Amino acid sequence: MENKPRPKMTVADRAKQFAPFSALRGLPEELARKETVFQPRKILSSDMAEQLDRMLQTVLPGHMVTVVYYRQGQYRQKTGMVARVDRRLRLMQVVEEEIPFDDLFEIRLE
Repeated sequence: MENKPRPKMTVADRAKQFAPFSALRGLPEELARKETVFQPRKILSSDMAEQLDRMLQTVLPGHMVTVVYYRQGQYRQKTGMVARVDRRLRLMQVVEEEIPFDDLFEIRLE
């Protein structure tokens, strides 16, 4: 039997041998989601609700804002340009995030 030298493996093929392998795809993300601490939704006082309503009347597409809103059991903050404000559907779009008016907690003009 003759010993033939093996063809050299490319660097990309070599790297594949050492790439991480996950037999349970999505498990780390699901575990992280389960570890999330859920926050109860805060009730706005009448003064805060009035102030939020006044801000919603002044915000127009193109304005830079920071909004605090409630989504999936947590308060989130997003800063960006207002893409649209739909008073009929009662939602505001900041960058690519659509936020229902009922989920808004705070709006600040930047």
